[in-house]
Amino acid sequence: MVGTENLKRIVDQICRDKGIDRALLIDAIEEAVRSAVRKKYGSRREIEVQFSEDLGEVEVFQYRTVVEDVYDEETEISLEDAHRLDPDAEIDDDIGEKLDNIADLGRIAAQSAKQVIIHRMRDAERDVIYEMYRDREGSIVNGIVQRFERGDMVVNLGRTDAILPREGQIPKRSYKQGDRIRAYLLEVRRDNREGRFRDAQLILSRTCNEFLIKLFEMEVPEIAEGIVKIMGASREPGFRAKIAVSSIESDVDPVGACVGLKGSRVQNVVQELQGERIDIVPWSPDPAKYVYNALAPAEVSMVIIDDDRKALLVVVPDDQLSLAIGRQGQNVRLASRLTGWKIDVKSESRYANLENSGYQSQLEVEGVDEGLADRLVAAGIKTAGQLAGMATEQLTALVRMDPEKARNLQQLAALVESPQPTTDSPADLPQPSVSDDRPGETGDAST
Repeated sequence: MVGTENLKRIVDQICRDKGIDRALLIDAIEEAVRSAVRKKYGSRREIEVQFSEDLGEVEVFQYRTVVEDVYDEETEISLEDAHRLDPDAEIDDDIGEKLDNIADLGRIAAQSAKQVIIHRMRDAERDVIYEMYRDREGSIVNGIVQRFERGDMVVNLGRTDAILPREGQIPKRSYKQGDRIRAYLLEVRRDNREGRFRDAQLILSRTCNEFLIKLFEMEVPEIAEGIVKIMGASREPGFRAKIAVSSIESDVDPVGACVGLKGSRVQNVVQELQGERIDIVPWSPDPAKYVYNALAPAEVSMVIIDDDRKALLVVVPDDQLSLAIGRQGQNVRLASRLTGWKIDVKSESRYANLENSGYQSQLEVEGVDEGLADRLVAAGIKTAGQLAGMATEQLTALVRMDPEKARNLQQLAALVESPQPTTDSPADLPQPSVSDDRPGETGDAST
């Protein structure tokens, strides 16, 4: 055991450095000594341990019952021996005896005491950290990168370390040890949990939507004052994000407030997010107007609302289709998350085709999707019956399709609609193109 002459000074220093309650630490020391004494002298003895503030040491007392004949020395003491401790002792009294040789408890007992103290101090320190940070959950904290563990980042916040998981890190930015970093305090834990972060109390994130929202709250005074409200946000961290804003005052432009003079406010956020492109759009309670704003900068021709399915069919000009969909569907995907509606984007030409019964008949053919139906219509094949009745060689030449696949398609088309005689003469039918390019295609996206 550690000598007790400096114990009071050690207790004071630990409480000051770790912020641990003094009573908790003293209780931990007493429990540790009690455990060590029981290992040394046996668990059947009645032991009392007290920390003496005056002496600055731990005192251990053993209590035994006074009896005439001693059968168990661990729990009983003779009247003669009891009188040496207390002349007034009588039979059946419980008499205490101070143990003076606790400093020599043995290696195993001392190790046990050490483990008890460490465990209790760790629990006390976790309570201190929890109380310190529980009110800061959901805010942005600043720290310094300490190290990396299997891709997860350990961030020092001053009094303790926090974990920034690899999935919470923006992929386009790499940090090194000693770098300063800001992150969103996602979770403050009190107790140990199972899983990857069982020992971590503070979990951070830089990829959640809340981090983006908090950054705008810090940059835009109108948001902090409650004049401008962020109604929603969606992100693909490091690449693109959308936020919807509204204002409670008619003379305050919510988008302009977030952008700032010459874009200064939004640029500060963009820099923190390593160049993540941010679209700021006006919020609207009307889903048609909301999706019109959310798909910006693409223009929208028409919106059809399906309340039962909470879905929107958005029609855009043909030359705006790729802009509305975005790279790999990013724009429409973010708009869908922002609005909370399923969005199906179609070009005007495809929407017009969908209104045509002949086009619909082709979609009934197994294996024909809207993309292939568009190619067939562009090649002049307007119905399933016309598809089934034309020469296979002509079909393969018109839409540049594998002959076997073309024959199977025609057989399936014949099942949907028996081919009807056409009034078109062979000369009127579309002729094969000599170009190697496919006919122009239109596309759509839904999310």
